[in-house]
Amino acid sequence: MKVNNKYIIGLGAVGLIFTACNTFEKASTHGLNSGIYTFETKREKAQKVYVDVTDENLDVYRLTKNQPEKRLFLTIPFKPTDSLMVYPMVFKKQSLDIDITSVLLKYRPSVYGLQAQLTTDFNLALYAGWRFDKYKLINKRDLLGKGYHKIISRGYDFGVFAGPGATLISPFTTQNKRTEEYSGLIIQSGFAGFIETNSASFGFAIGFDYLLNSDREVWIYTNKPWVGFVVGIALN
Repeated sequence: MKVNNKYIIGLGAVGLIFTACNTFEKASTHGLNSGIYTFETKREKAQKVYVDVTDENLDVYRLTKNQPEKRLFLTIPFKPTDSLMVYPMVFKKQSLDIDITSVLLKYRPSVYGLQAQLTTDFNLALYAGWRFDKYKLINKRDLLGKGYHKIISRGYDFGVFAGPGATLISPFTTQNKRTEEYSGLIIQSGFAGFIETNSASFGFAIGFDYLLNSDREVWIYTNKPWVGFVVGIALN
């Protein structure tokens, strides 16, 4: 692999960024966890509340000056019970999302009259974006006729990413200006949008790759955009 020492140092800096991610405490919350939400029902207007999530209940407290009141406003049991509130409830939240992502598929459009390419080269990136979550609690009944609450979650976010990866350098990707083939080290960056689940994210990205050696001058994809299918895993 053709990589100068200064690029190895640069890659080390990227590694430090990933290590620094551990300092983000609750920066990205995937799933309905304890915290401040916007709460609304057909009977209640939208209001800020604090939600305390335990194994058995979801306890809701109204906020006064952005602090939870001592008096419990609402308790929502997770276990089956004989009586349930019959109207749906919605909890909404916005938050900073920090993920480790990987572009599983990259589609590189045709350049210089050459065929378009679909690549699956190894890559990783640090993603930061703004996340929108919506949790809807609906009533269900089990086979014994007891009611329970089911949480339906929906989320999406948009943001930026950057990180290292590999790419094939070959006669095709250099217009025959290099006769050998090897895996070149790149730094990728761009924009991505995700649809969220409790533990993972799936979406699409638009990005650019920067080859970390002198062959970038003959590499046909230098400063050329690509479109990709990206997945993300929450850091906490």
